[in-house]
Amino acid sequence: MNLTMNIRNRRTYKEHAGLFMIKSAAWIVVALFLSSLGYIAYHGAGTLSPSFLSTFPEKMMEEGGILPCIIGTAILSIGAMAVALPLGIACAVWLNEYAKEGPLKKLITLAVANLAGVPSIVFGLFGLAFFVTVCGLGVSAIAGILTLAILTLPIVINTVRETLSQIPNSWRESSLALGASKTQTVLRTVLPAALPGILTGAILGLARAAGETSAIMFTAAVMSLPYHIYVLATTGMNPDKAVPIQCATALVLLMTVFALNLMAFYIRQKSSKRPA
Repeated sequence: MNLTMNIRNRRTYKEHAGLFMIKSAAWIVVALFLSSLGYIAYHGAGTLSPSFLSTFPEKMMEEGGILPCIIGTAILSIGAMAVALPLGIACAVWLNEYAKEGPLKKLITLAVANLAGVPSIVFGLFGLAFFVTVCGLGVSAIAGILTLAILTLPIVINTVRETLSQIPNSWRESSLALGASKTQTVLRTVLPAALPGILTGAILGLARAAGETSAIMFTAAVMSLPYHIYVLATTGMNPDKAVPIQCATALVLLMTVFALNLMAFYIRQKSSKRPA
């Protein structure tokens, strides 16, 4: 009896200790995020204004606004998703609906998983070597878009594939039983049902592309919000003027990424509550 109680007490102690460590780690992360956000807001809120968002940089980017950076971020992000979304949907559909279990499917799944873990600077170097040099695109918006498209591709594939796997097989079987072909079932039954997940993947991809700096440092000839922050941090001659602009730009970028992630979360929540 005493031995059993001791074992239970030890398990309870370990569970409480593990839970305390997990909660502590979570609160540390929250505290670091809030402190960083507070620093950025304190130094950048005074600079943030309608004119800051609608004017061009002046005097080596240490005065003026960030309108070209906002436009450049939109061009790169939307262009990247225009390339990555069709490819990601096609890959996810093939993996979930057509591919048979075997070495090829495992290899592609492993490749997608590894691609998701590659640092963004590696994508930038690949874009420089392949799109800029081999393909002859030069340092241009197209090269930056294609580099970001490869970077965001795993997000789209994994999100859409997860959504497709949650669609009941009975829907597919019912469509096939009514005489529809496999392709008709996928196009008219499966993909419409997966639309919320596809939108979620697109929005998450947009958020990832909007916040990337390393992937476009060597490839894109377009200014963007994260690259603007990088330039001010590395080449700014007057820190007293550069820091407020950096922080204000960072606030705009954070609000953009937060809004996109919040939109993706809302779409996912709405789709999860949809009656089957």
